[in-house]
Amino acid sequence: MTVQEIRAFNRFYTNLIGALDYSRHLHTPYTLTEARVLYELAHAADDGLDAADLRTALSVDAGQLSRMLAAFEERGLVTRAPSARDARRQRVELTPGGREAAGLLEDRSREAVASLVGGLAPGDRERLTGAMRTVRDVLGGAPDTGAPDTGAPDTGASHAGAPAPRVRLREPRPGDLGWVVQRNAEVYAEEHGWNAEYETLVARIVADGHERAWIAELDGERAGCVFCVRDDAPGTARLRLLLVDPAARGHGIGRRLVDACVEHARAAGYHELVLWTNDVLASARRIYQAAGFELVGEKPHRSFGRDLVGQDWRLVL
Repeated sequence: MTVQEIRAFNRFYTNLIGALDYSRHLHTPYTLTEARVLYELAHAADDGLDAADLRTALSVDAGQLSRMLAAFEERGLVTRAPSARDARRQRVELTPGGREAAGLLEDRSREAVASLVGGLAPGDRERLTGAMRTVRDVLGGAPDTGAPDTGAPDTGASHAGAPAPRVRLREPRPGDLGWVVQRNAEVYAEEHGWNAEYETLVARIVADGHERAWIAELDGERAGCVFCVRDDAPGTARLRLLLVDPAARGHGIGRRLVDACVEHARAAGYHELVLWTNDVLASARRIYQAAGFELVGEKPHRSFGRDLVGQDWRLVL
């Protein structure tokens, strides 16, 4: 019965998203495999990938990938050269034309998905995304950390043979700041019972502006955030609104967000980086400690509908 159900689902889903005729479905000249190659190259952490890494990530035949890259190169979408790390390996990078093509593909893919789920009720959307996370967790081996807080240490866990989820940090885009407010409010209400007072605080912080902010993505989906703002004290920056979405925990996202904030504050010439948190956020505190922050003060307070203990942390840069 399990095999039959999975095969039936595969037939339903491939027909639904047009996977068997990808180019016609999204009105592009690229096949599904070609689109996946462009996507991987566009989301590479350091603006390129070795061909061998592409082959592993996509589980594609070496000959097929080589022919595909040659066609891309002929069309001016990619460049190929010996890898700086190992001359025996081939480095592949997108050209400006390739980035434009990848961006068009991503835009049309997002539009197609938005059209697919646009008519669903909020409860049905949650059921759908929850079911998808379950499929990925069960079949893809995504680690279940059970962490209840807005940051999680990097476990390094991955399923044997499964490509590691791709994490990247980027600048906020239109719509991201609204997501920061909404997701903070939802996560803290669900996991800690905090009331609308916290959502109001987050909205105020976002509205006050920031020096730098980062949005974390996991496999192309928003997964977390952190803000760096100038503090009132001279030479001091403040880390604010660190959040890792519950579905994205266990991939080192919290650590990468904090590291990005620390690196920016140091490069900008600040003497110290400070933050305020609450003692119930144990996973986030572990990330701060690992980054070198020290606890410099604690004070009980009543906020967000709960009795809490606020904590001040400081990192000398």
